[in-house]
Order: sequence, then structure tokens, then C-alpha cells
Amino acid sequence: MGRVTRGARNIAWIESYCRIPEGRFVGAPVQLRPWQKRIIRGVYNADTRRAIISFGRKNAKTSLSAFLLLLHLVGPEAKANSQLYSTALSREQAAILFGLAAKIVRLSPALNAVVGIRDTAKQIYCDELGTLYRALSAEASTAYGLSPVFVVHDELGQVKGPRSELYEALETASGAQEQPLSIIISTQAPTDGDLLSILIDDAKRGTDPRTKLFMYSAPVQLDPFSRKAMRAANPAFGDFLNAQEVVEQAAAAKRMPAREAAYRNLVLNQRVTQHSPFIPAPVWLRAAGRTLEEVFAASPVTIGLDLSARNDLTALVYVARDEVEQRWHVRGEFFVPAVGIDDRASRDRVPYDLWRDRGYLTATPGASVQYEYVARRLVELAEQYDVSAIAFDRWRIDVLQAELARLGVELPLCKHGQGYADMAPALDVVEGLLLNGEVVHEANPVLTWCAANAIAVRDPAGNRKLDKSKSTGRIDGIVAMVMALGRAVTAAEQGALTVDGDYEVLSL
Repeated sequence: MGRVTRGARNIAWIESYCRIPEGRFVGAPVQLRPWQKRIIRGVYNADTRRAIISFGRKNAKTSLSAFLLLLHLVGPEAKANSQLYSTALSREQAAILFGLAAKIVRLSPALNAVVGIRDTAKQIYCDELGTLYRALSAEASTAYGLSPVFVVHDELGQVKGPRSELYEALETASGAQEQPLSIIISTQAPTDGDLLSILIDDAKRGTDPRTKLFMYSAPVQLDPFSRKAMRAANPAFGDFLNAQEVVEQAAAAKRMPAREAAYRNLVLNQRVTQHSPFIPAPVWLRAAGRTLEEVFAASPVTIGLDLSARNDLTALVYVARDEVEQRWHVRGEFFVPAVGIDDRASRDRVPYDLWRDRGYLTATPGASVQYEYVARRLVELAEQYDVSAIAFDRWRIDVLQAELARLGVELPLCKHGQGYADMAPALDVVEGLLLNGEVVHEANPVLTWCAANAIAVRDPAGNRKLDKSKSTGRIDGIVAMVMALGRAVTAAEQGALTVDGDYEVLSL
């Protein structure tokens, strides 16, 4: 007989000692399905540092996590005196994995004889081996000072934005271990800018061969309401996942479009936000490309300016039309205060510091955005290009005007409201340009983040505007882009980039 592989050994241990914790067959010995065995072999028959396992809800993700956890606590993967952890966004979510693992132990005579459980502290331990498991949540005060050999990141797709302090703390803490292993098990995150999406995309590129990806997701070209799509994202479909229940969820989503996004994300495991963004991600990605300096140098340039509160993000977006290819070229620039940038990165869950270092935004000195820098940049652009209009929101424009007056310049400042009257036609213009492939942008990550966050709301008459209160993150860059393109296209259609009485020149 050939040598038993590590994966086969672990499969045999789970089926020998673990019990089904819940449901119709509670207490029965576990019988792993072929797809579950493929995942286990893929993780353990290779030099794996991190495994990402993703499929639709109700496919026993958490039960699989509990089996692997016990494998490392008291099974053949256990290392003496080791620390094991699971992470979740909330205490309630953290308690789910702990609860399932505790049930498995209590239902298994062999495990119950050697494993102890502390329900209040959410801990499971083996005194003989010195191993200890703890369930942690992002609400916990700290995760620093730990040294995990095994971590399960449960439902990491719930993390909004590209950062999680708890995830980073545990991943960096594993450095002291010889062979640490992290299991990320979750349905997909809604947007490309979320942490799980970034990790999945990196795994698809094969950047780190020690990261293994096991993905079950319905291809976007499939009919989302077909059984083929359901099966693609749900390996347990028709087995312990009730097929009829999934079919009924699909039917409800088809009848009620408001439920389709949630169905696609949670059931089909597609990267779809449950709040419909103004610019769908595929449309924005199709517009990414290289903007040409000669287009800005040869054509009238229109600028959109969205001033921030002093300690937030200020956006400056400028556009020009390539008359040969008949496309609008879009560039974005951003300003944030230098002081407190790490705190704001943590609050907004985006890497402001990294974006600053890579030149995607300017950090002005102090704890608030210094409008002097914004004013000077506007002057530079006006000297470099034929700037015909600068569309601005009235909020805090007096502060910028004071800075421009101090510099002794005159610029064509054009008022652009944020209400339905001004934004509705501008949004229609931008939507049409994007859908018709008439926009090219440089995939600036700050502007892309703003695009993913931008939500449009309607009034009773059907007019739209962008609503910052409905968005999960900053949308300043898209507000500035909409003002710039809306102004530029409207003026171009009228045969001039300025209209009498519609803008004011700052006079000194």
C-alpha cells in the first residue's frame, strides 16, 4: 500500500471522531462529501499558508471550519502548547463557530473525554496537549500579543473596505510560528475594494503559491435564476442544502428586483453590493485605461471640485474630450490632512497612507485640509491647460475664494448645486457616457473607491442625486466627476464651454 497522505489522514480523523452538530442527522458520524474532501486535500497536501474557501450560504461553511479547528486542537494537526483562534465581525458571529465546535465535542465520546469547554469565555482546550482555542470578534479590545498557529477568519466578506485590524493583527502575529495556517471561509464581499475581494483577486493572480483558493460562484453569464447557477455556487445543493428552498429564494428575487442583489451575493456568491451603486462595477472597470496628456493640452478642460470638511477628503477631477476618438478623459486628484491619516484610514477602512505614498492623494500639513494647496493646484492647472470652467458646490467655497484672492488670480468658478435640479441632468449625462463607452479614466484607486460607494436616490418625480448619507464610504471623487462631466457636456452641446450668467469670475 502507498503512503497515506496528510489530507487523507485528516479526512479519516474527522470522519472517525467528529459528529454532525445540528440538523436532521445530529449526533451521527460525519461523512464528508467529495467536494469537502477535495478542499481538505487541497489544503493539507500542499505547502499552504492561507486557504480561502468561498461559496453560498447554508453549505455548512462553519461546520467545516469547526472540523478543521478540532483537527488542530486535538487531532493529528495539533501542536503542543499551541494557540488557535477564530475571528468574526461581531460577538454573535464569533459565538457561532465556537458553539458548533463545542457541540461536536459534546456529541463525540472520544473528544469529550479529552477536550474541555469554557462556555462563558468561548474557549475550548486540551490539557494533555496544552492547546487552547478562543473565539475573537472585532469588538474585542485587542488581539495583539497573541501567537496563533491556526486561525479561522469566519465570514470575512462582511468586512467593509480593504482593512481589518483584527485580521491584520492575527496574520502578523503568526510570524513566530514555523507552519502557521489561516483559513478564510466566507461568501464573497460585495465590492472589489473590500478586504476579502482583494485577497481573492490576489489569489487568482497566483502571486503567492502558498495561498490556495477554493471558490464556488455562479458565472455572471449564467441566468441567475437557473438551477445551473444555483449549483455552481452551492456544492451542497440538493444534498443537505434544501434545493427547493433555494429555488424559492430565486423566484422571490426574480419577482422583486429589490431582493436580487442580496440573492446574487448571498446565494450565488457573486460580488454584488446589496445597495445598487450609481456606477455598476463592470461599467466602471470597462472605462479604465490610459488618459492622454495631449488631449488635456489640446482641448478645453473642465474641473469639478468637491470641497470637504477640513478633516476629510477633498476631490478635484478634471476632464477633456478627445475629439478623434470621441471620448472624455478623466483624471482625479485628492487632498487629505497629514495629521491623523492613520486614524482616518482605520475609520474609513481604506489605505490613505499607501495612497499618499504612491501619489494618488496629497496629504497637506496639519490636522485639516489646507485650502491653500487646493487653490495653488487649481492655479497650476489653469496655467497648464485651457481651463474653461470650475464647477463647485457652494459649501465652503468662501474659504477657497479667500485663498484664491490671496494668490491674486481670477478663475472661472461655476456654481453647481447638489440637489435634484442640478445633479439629475448631470447624472443622466455621466450614466449615458459610461454606458456608451465614451469615458476613459486612469483607475485611480481613490476615484474607484468613490465610484463603488456612490449611491443615487430618487425623488417622487424620478429625478436623481448622489446621497452621501446612503453611501458606505466617501463619494467626493464621483461628485466632482459628475459636476465636471455634466458641466462640460452641457456646455459643449450648447456650442460653448461657458454660458453667460452661469459662472462667476473671481475678481480681486
